[in-house]
Amino acid sequence: MNRFSFARNFTAIAAGLSLAGAAHAQSSVTLYGVLDASVLYLSKTLNPATDTNGGKFIGFGDSGLSPSVFGLKGTEDLGGGLKANFTLESGINMGTGGFNDSNGNLFGRQAWVGMSGGFGDVKLGLQFSPFFFALYDLDPRLSMTGSSLLPWLNTVAATGIFTRNAVSYTSPVLYGLQGSVLYAFGNVPGDFQAGKQVSASLKWQWQDLMVEAAWFDSNASPAADTVPPTAVPFQGRMLGATYRFGTVTAKASFTSFRASGGPSNNLYGGGLDYLITPAIDVNGGVWYMTDRNETSSHAVLGSIGASYSLSKRTSLYAQVGVVHNDGNARLGLVAGEGLSSANTLFAPAGTTTAVNLGVRQLF
Repeated sequence: MNRFSFARNFTAIAAGLSLAGAAHAQSSVTLYGVLDASVLYLSKTLNPATDTNGGKFIGFGDSGLSPSVFGLKGTEDLGGGLKANFTLESGINMGTGGFNDSNGNLFGRQAWVGMSGGFGDVKLGLQFSPFFFALYDLDPRLSMTGSSLLPWLNTVAATGIFTRNAVSYTSPVLYGLQGSVLYAFGNVPGDFQAGKQVSASLKWQWQDLMVEAAWFDSNASPAADTVPPTAVPFQGRMLGATYRFGTVTAKASFTSFRASGGPSNNLYGGGLDYLITPAIDVNGGVWYMTDRNETSSHAVLGSIGASYSLSKRTSLYAQVGVVHNDGNARLGLVAGEGLSSANTLFAPAGTTTAVNLGVRQLF
């Protein structure tokens, strides 16, 4: 065999192996997103300069029900039940076209790569913490208007939601139990404790009952922070349960946010979600937040919402929320940034009402 025929044979063999590998490793990339916009009414707004009522607001509301996002997710089947996965996700301000519902960066919601299989799921990069996933499981509404997301953002901003420089592991479900752990590096040379974030959760599912506990700890960091902040030093604890009977799901939870040098809030809450028909969903919840360091500072938040699905991708919604703040409590009603975030995440003393009417489309 001369060198030219050998080269031709080698090329043919290499091409065949390449095609075989491509056929074996099936892969896909999906573009997805949520677009949510509304008209928002607030009976009061907070003037941060004077800590008093800044007046009523009627205007455009960004992300009234769900965060507006777009993203890319991909998976590659490596065979034997093993898969490689990634997600890149950005928040969108529907009023301006800028960033929102993220840490202020292009892919400031999620930017991770990982592997999954019979052993569980491993992710490396910017991701949601197990502590936040527990809130997602235990909130009866999890809306951007009037939900337990507001006390979280009010107390520690976006810390524990968009967790940077993180490595996580989620176990497979075993006898109804599933656990998840996360470690986020502070990336501070010479100091492995600075900026460190650690989170874990454990949930147990038995028929229609689910019980979940979660934990979060973060240390102060000298490194530059994101906007909104995602490195507030705090200790978080959460315990709750859900129970489904027919088309009604009941949820209740207790959460503790102990911020270093700041408030130490206890949050008690619960509510119901009722799927009246496949197209009509109604839910409501009540939350009580109190500061352990200052017992005269407390807030009561109540909200109700309804959504009607025009199709599998498009729905209309209406929401009403009321919050009453006493002492130095300044709990707000809306997490989006249709106007200055100081006027939505925070509300003045006394009673504030929000009404939110909008449309949401998935793609």
